[in-house]
Amino acid sequence: MDIMRFRQVHLDFHTSPAIPDVGGAFDAEEFQNALRTGHVDSITVFSKCHHGYSYHPTKVNEMHPGLGFDLLGAQLRACAEIGVRAPVYISAGFDEKYAVKHPEHLVRSTPDQKIGFDEPGYHLICFNTPYLELLLAQIREVLELYHPAEIFLDICSIRECRCAYCVESMKRKGYDPSDRRDVYRHGREVYFNYTKAVSSLVGEVSPGTAIFHNAGQIPFGDREFASYDTHLELESLPTGGWGYDHFPMTASYSRRLGKEYLGMTGKFHTTWGEFGGFKHPNALRYETSLSLALGAKCSIGDQLHPSGRADMSTYRLIGAAYSEVEAKEKYCRDVTPVTDIAVLSDGYPVGANRILLECKYLFDVIDRYCTLDGYGLVILPDSLEPDAVLEEKLCSYLEHGGRILATGKAGFDKNGYFLGKSFLRIKGEHENKPNYMRPCSPDGFVNGVTEYHMSVSSYDFECTGFRTAAYAVDSYFNRTAEHFCSHRHTPARPGDGYPGAVISDSVGYISWRVFEDYASLGSLHLKELVRVMIGMLLPSPSMKVSGLPDRGVATLNRQGGRLVCHLLYAHTTVRGSGVEVIEDTVPVHNVTVRVKTDKKPSSVKLQPGNGDLPFTYEDGEVKFTVPVVDIHQMTVIE
Repeated sequence: MDIMRFRQVHLDFHTSPAIPDVGGAFDAEEFQNALRTGHVDSITVFSKCHHGYSYHPTKVNEMHPGLGFDLLGAQLRACAEIGVRAPVYISAGFDEKYAVKHPEHLVRSTPDQKIGFDEPGYHLICFNTPYLELLLAQIREVLELYHPAEIFLDICSIRECRCAYCVESMKRKGYDPSDRRDVYRHGREVYFNYTKAVSSLVGEVSPGTAIFHNAGQIPFGDREFASYDTHLELESLPTGGWGYDHFPMTASYSRRLGKEYLGMTGKFHTTWGEFGGFKHPNALRYETSLSLALGAKCSIGDQLHPSGRADMSTYRLIGAAYSEVEAKEKYCRDVTPVTDIAVLSDGYPVGANRILLECKYLFDVIDRYCTLDGYGLVILPDSLEPDAVLEEKLCSYLEHGGRILATGKAGFDKNGYFLGKSFLRIKGEHENKPNYMRPCSPDGFVNGVTEYHMSVSSYDFECTGFRTAAYAVDSYFNRTAEHFCSHRHTPARPGDGYPGAVISDSVGYISWRVFEDYASLGSLHLKELVRVMIGMLLPSPSMKVSGLPDRGVATLNRQGGRLVCHLLYAHTTVRGSGVEVIEDTVPVHNVTVRVKTDKKPSSVKLQPGNGDLPFTYEDGEVKFTVPVVDIHQMTVIE
């Protein structure tokens, strides 16, 4: 059963106690009208904000001094009357009112760290102090009074704290407060004590209430971290510093965790807490469509004015996106992604994510605990060091017909052997830094066969049973104060070079940390090299797309007996100091798509609209051309 709806608003309401007449302009009918205008079917409303005050009568906290009635109750009743789901927000990690009264309960890097209150801002509270009992009492009160559909607990994470309470607790357990590993270990225990207490409380008082502890995103590879969340809300505001690459990466990982998830963006020009800041409607149209394409539901952040009156410009803006989501969600419910490639990493692989998106590959980002079944190719980016369990898993994957592309020192054990095998071994970093890459063939390289500068080190290696795909070429010398040439780096020394990228029937190896390099510089030849190697290891992917620009995104989802192809493109530009925005639509015409299917489809239709597309079917592949992609176009293959 689905927990979340497709069209949520996260309504911030962090309101200073210095502001009078809070909620004085709230009108239930106006509130409902705003939600209808925005095509909103779920909205998060506030019990307690970062300032620490409640927005309803309370016996365990203080109601906001400027509020004279039960605002939360009024909002919940207004939502219920029109069938809108209403999660309730409680600030868990911030409570500035409490922090000022109890600075001894704040998170500290050292026991004697000085805490200042002379600058505006919030202070993080430790869950290993008496504050936890107060927080649990506040949660209990909300559950007993309102029995909400969900509680959204904010500012929740594992903290490395050395407050007096944590130091005493660590010493009692035999931990060393000066050892960061012990401090983190203790922080995990504190965090899970908090999440378990919340789950127990909800189970006791309001068993049907969903729970989410917000930390922005799930720490990569820490499966236990999300174990007490009923679902996931992936915070990713592109203009707030996350960028438009971030959500595809976190969604491609989080969807493997077996929980329902949504993508949380904002209506703001930049980020949270921005009054009077607005995106262009096209930006929200793209961001919500991106959530749908990646199998997620949608959430848009807003901040309610202290008066309690919803801003209609905001809800007309939200409605421009959510009216489209409402028409599309039929084809986005209960879907599973079709993927060919797994990027196996110990952290979010920024460079690999960017290259695979730009090349329109279908991929998941996975950690070492995921199964490898069903993937045609596994990519090991740059630095992943396998333990014995992972080594065995990867070897078994190869033995059963899988293929691996490794880069840098990823996949090599402490003795330098790839997956413990002797056919490929690295001997250490190459002494010439930087060096150059020269392809064996011009195929796949816009600028042909020449020496391409590689800004990161390569590794010396030896191999048997591989053929060379690209050569490494040294420069004349390393750049030093006594030895340098030109402005940046020394040119390539003429010569034949030596193997820099090699490939066999099942394993490809690139001796440079190309994904790290691409995340830093984005050089075209890095992407071209990866694409050529993938093309040799995965010659027949599930979907091929041509005619969609590099910033376009293509995904394929399975929904029962149908396949749903998503094509997205928006023109992004950087404004001000690094704010990436979307404003103009730039329609893309005649995008050709090839999709592998088990049998000939009965129809290929553009949705919404039910428009038939002509298609051909040959050799297990359906081919069609999408006439126009204007931000987002779904094509349903029945």
